[in-house]
Amino acid sequence: MPSKKALIRRPSPRLAEGLVTHIEREKVDIDLALEQWEAYAEALRTHGWETVEVDPADDCPDSVFVEDAVVTYKNVALIARPGAESRREETAGVEEAVARLGCSVNWIWEPGTLDGGDILKVDDTIYVGRSGRTNAAAVQQVRAVFEPLGARVVAVPVTRVLHLKSAVTALPDGTVIGHVPLVDKPAMFPRFLPVPEESGSHVVLLGGGKLLMAASAPKTAELLADLGHEPVVVDISEFEKLEGCVTCLSVRLRDLYA
Repeated sequence: MPSKKALIRRPSPRLAEGLVTHIEREKVDIDLALEQWEAYAEALRTHGWETVEVDPADDCPDSVFVEDAVVTYKNVALIARPGAESRREETAGVEEAVARLGCSVNWIWEPGTLDGGDILKVDDTIYVGRSGRTNAAAVQQVRAVFEPLGARVVAVPVTRVLHLKSAVTALPDGTVIGHVPLVDKPAMFPRFLPVPEESGSHVVLLGGGKLLMAASAPKTAELLADLGHEPVVVDISEFEKLEGCVTCLSVRLRDLYA
């Protein structure tokens, strides 16, 4: 039986100080962000996921974006080494959480830098975004950790957005979706479906054809519903102001040994 656990992490009171790289800074409403985070966690639980809260990291403004701290494949957790030095303290709590859940733990070592948002898994293919946050040394380390477990690791250039998963994610059938102006090389993906909105590029697979998506992508939700998927829509406007998306706010663990 695949596991359905999702790591989440409560937003820091300093959330509004989070990093922005490719967009203009806007004012973040912390109270609204907390409400949105709770609704996001509730959506996961409603669709059968057990949420596991990582200890909060109140001094780390970006810590709610828990996906960036770890990459998992099968039963192995690879603890990231974020490209932004200010985010490196976020990994300790996440490491503790995955170890408690029984993952075998590996680390990205210097000079490698890796943000988990640069990893897209499609079955046994692991795409690694070579972005402003993830360097070539880290790509080599991802290969060294996951290829012996049966993964195929494919490096993909990312220059137009923060992370690979800011540009593309994948549908349950393995089709990669993305908003073309933000995707460096759509041809690198065997099946690619363009979507009409930037935030439409981000889906979290909840199981049973259900896709967790942002409320800011109504046209994409309509397109995907028309293709037989079932959008589950959440408003994450405050996180989008910090280049966050639905994928960044949780780490779904599907392959834990029971």
